[in-house]
Amino acid sequence: MAKINIQSYETEGFFDETFNADKTVKPHYHMFADRLQKMGIKKLNLLQHSTDRVQLSLGMTFNVYSDNQGIERILHLDIIPRIVSGTEWDYLEKGLKQRIYALNLFVDDIYNDQKILKDGIIPKELILSSSTYLKQCIGLKPPKGVWVHITGTDIIRGGDGNYYVLEDNLRCPSGVSYMLENREILKRTFPEVFEKLNVRPVANYTHSLRDMLESLSPVSPASIAVLTPGIYNSAYFEHAYLAQQMGAELVEGRDLVVQDDFVYKITTKGLKRVDVIYRRVDDDFIDPEVFRPDSMLGTPGLFRAYLKGNVVLVNAPGTGVADDKAVYAYVPDIIKYYMGEEMILPNVKTYICDRPDEQKYVIENIADLVVKQTDASGGYGMLIGPKSTKEEQEEFVKKIKKNPRNYIAQPTINLSRVPTLTDEGIEGRHVDLRPYILYGNEIKVTPGALTRVALKKGSLVVNSSQGGGSKDTWVVDNI
Repeated sequence: MAKINIQSYETEGFFDETFNADKTVKPHYHMFADRLQKMGIKKLNLLQHSTDRVQLSLGMTFNVYSDNQGIERILHLDIIPRIVSGTEWDYLEKGLKQRIYALNLFVDDIYNDQKILKDGIIPKELILSSSTYLKQCIGLKPPKGVWVHITGTDIIRGGDGNYYVLEDNLRCPSGVSYMLENREILKRTFPEVFEKLNVRPVANYTHSLRDMLESLSPVSPASIAVLTPGIYNSAYFEHAYLAQQMGAELVEGRDLVVQDDFVYKITTKGLKRVDVIYRRVDDDFIDPEVFRPDSMLGTPGLFRAYLKGNVVLVNAPGTGVADDKAVYAYVPDIIKYYMGEEMILPNVKTYICDRPDEQKYVIENIADLVVKQTDASGGYGMLIGPKSTKEEQEEFVKKIKKNPRNYIAQPTINLSRVPTLTDEGIEGRHVDLRPYILYGNEIKVTPGALTRVALKKGSLVVNSSQGGGSKDTWVVDNI
């Protein structure tokens, strides 16, 4: 088998996406590994430098609110792609479709008949106490019964080589623009090997997104807008990118006005009706008349127009309840309840701190667990036990005891690794996988994903807000 001559590359103790334990290359990586061998580290570094410059020229930046050193930085794209075999991807796609279908039924149920609560499958108080459960959405029936139109599900691979779902992102999942731009950059970086591998395309995502939004519109042709919090939002590049690619309007809340329960964009030529809004503003901020009265990001009357059926909001308000990390623990039961099926893509073992026996276990073993705040995201509100100090552990124990409903815990999983270009050469770095799913007339999984990579050696945190980077994800069939 083909070998890459990297003496220092470590394969022990981790599942590596490229290498077997004996450092032989896995079949679907053979062609790319041969290409790397011929290029050498100097050429790779030159290509990486060129990639960094291209990202800057394209404006592929994001904001880190906690960073006092500057507002913007690029989401570093490592030029060594993650390659997934077509067989593995087909398995992931099947599992994702099952999961999204069941979660959509779940969200619809808890805002309407609440059968799953009445049957005792999920504790009623768990849902009603969730900070993301919106009483304003009770009785809501979105177009075609679809609440979860756009999803970015976080998947990891453990040391056993098996895939697990780590999180469901059903509110305003970000990162798809980086997946699309990463692909365009890598196609130009490795044109020959890319073509020979017959990598499944992702370029039609924005066309599929536009078609999905159109399919939900009360009128045709539809006027579509992307609602952004503004230029200082961490994902503003993505908002502008998707609007441009779809031929949609990019608007802020102040650009819209509601008259007679219809939504209009304010233009220099008067008011222009808006039929579908792909919102990148969280539920609490979309309409100060209904949610947070101090919000400057939304539009007064927007939710009322939505309830009247005069505008479509994507994703539907209220979907965040399925993102609650305590609800996540019940997804196997949710799938079984609504579909009568066993879960295809398993969850990570999860301990709910609101259960006395599980809380006791978490507190006693906190040094070995990952503790998460149930309504947090982006790598915030989290403790990684093996990487934490005694003081940090004690602080989280106090938080758990004070508000157990707000915390869950999971075993520390050594995420799989992919060869990554570093200052010391090619080394393994931990990764996760975020595929993107669209749900309109049917559920579509884009055959690619944003692979997020922990650039810091030994780190398990891949979030961009915590210093992570990205890789292009190639799904290949000819192996």
